[in-house]
Amino acid sequence: MIKDFILPDIGEGVVECELVDWLVSEGDIVTEDQPIADVMTDKALVQIPAPHAGKITKLYYAKGDIAIVHQPLYAVEMDNDNTELAQAPTAEVTPVVEAKPEVSPRGNHSNIEDFLLPDIGEGIVECELVDWLVEEGDMVVEDQPIADVMTDKALVQIPAMKAGKIVKLHYRKGQLAKVHSPLFAIEVEAEDTPMTAAPQQAVQQAVTESAIVTGEPVAQGKALASPAVRRMARSLDINIALVAGSGKNGRVYKEDIERHQQGAAQPTVAASTNAANVSASTHVSTTEVATISQSGVDRVEPIKGVKAVMAKMMVESVSTIPHFTYCEEFDLTELVALRERMKQRYSTDEVKLTMMPFFMKAMSLAMNEFPILNSQVNADCTELTYKSRHNIGMAVDSKVGLLVPNIKDVQSKSILDIAADITRLTTAARSGRVSPADLKDGTISISNIGALGGTVATPIINKPEVAIVALGKLQVLPRFNANGEVEARKIMQVSWSGDHRVIDGGTIARFCNLWKHYLEQPQEMLLAMH
Repeated sequence: MIKDFILPDIGEGVVECELVDWLVSEGDIVTEDQPIADVMTDKALVQIPAPHAGKITKLYYAKGDIAIVHQPLYAVEMDNDNTELAQAPTAEVTPVVEAKPEVSPRGNHSNIEDFLLPDIGEGIVECELVDWLVEEGDMVVEDQPIADVMTDKALVQIPAMKAGKIVKLHYRKGQLAKVHSPLFAIEVEAEDTPMTAAPQQAVQQAVTESAIVTGEPVAQGKALASPAVRRMARSLDINIALVAGSGKNGRVYKEDIERHQQGAAQPTVAASTNAANVSASTHVSTTEVATISQSGVDRVEPIKGVKAVMAKMMVESVSTIPHFTYCEEFDLTELVALRERMKQRYSTDEVKLTMMPFFMKAMSLAMNEFPILNSQVNADCTELTYKSRHNIGMAVDSKVGLLVPNIKDVQSKSILDIAADITRLTTAARSGRVSPADLKDGTISISNIGALGGTVATPIINKPEVAIVALGKLQVLPRFNANGEVEARKIMQVSWSGDHRVIDGGTIARFCNLWKHYLEQPQEMLLAMH
């Protein structure tokens, strides 16, 4: 049976949103909770998931179109089981805010609203309250960060949906906050309309990354703004991409359009404030740990969040994948010299030209000759999928645990493009605020153990990938040259782990030799690049 998915009422008076990107195509088979589309509301960029599994038969909007609330967003063909669940064409929605009218002493109406932690998808039913960024009694503005919470994926910030006064924080630091339960209560000024007399509910479709969870970057080159702000910019013949946004992640508000029109756009220091909050949170956590260590009492803490996910994935990997290790020595003397020359010319605040971009690009070139290193095997090892995209992951030791964001499409990027992506992802991952999209769809991984001083390792494969390499520290060691003379050379040990179900020792040795060739003779790598 074919059903229309109706874009639900997401409250706050929002009647439309911009269709930023489709994450599926017509004809695709989707599973329950699979992200379908990115849409831009007046509050944030959010993902719309599929409430039921089925086949996408129709996408009603093109990218950039304005989607209307209560109108069909897409059509899906469901099987009989799912059809029974869908009694009406509209999607089920979850209450986010319950408003309780209250009259202030001044005679003005005000509401005490409980902010409910929304369903953020992927089966997550709780998250850890890492830190409150406000206190009871504080006055807050719209979009001001209220709390840091830890999901199974990353550390994210919860902002205020409205301006008002914080009257109650329902959890303490370290407690587990339940989805659909009140997170905090806020007193907001109510509009003097007939609607004020009755409790109001703002509702929101359960999304993979909720509208109130900020930190998801918008598509590069596209201004972050609501449809209403975009219309205002168009009516004034202003290119919104040139407007300096004062909101989080450069979001553009109507006031920014007005300032731009007057020629005095001045972005605020919201980003600096957020950074200070993160720094303060880290400092407090470190102090608490030091206090516990000095007390002489054993400390027991639950394994949760990113660490729990990593533990589960590693056990599954070693228990289902027969690992084998292959080690090799690289002489990177020439590459180090080339990188030093390029670093002086091309490094900026946005592009840190480390050794990693060269390792990734050389790996991608080698995988063109050995595509099995960029493959994935299915659960029962009956099919092998050769991935067309080279999405190379890099393990980052972040404040919330091990994260492995990946650089997308390395095969089609220059070394400087790769360096820019690495700089962005490293900064995001170390703070624990990496986008879920950057953690997905990796095809092979690099672990840089040398950054902490190691030389040789036995890395565990990041399932469903089939190989991972660990880079040792760069050492200056004596080696014989072609004339039998001892020279000081810059040497690195690399350690591979391969999935022995699909890769044999000879294959990984030949692949590693080609990778080594490109890195030891970087001019060969440059010649091989298209």
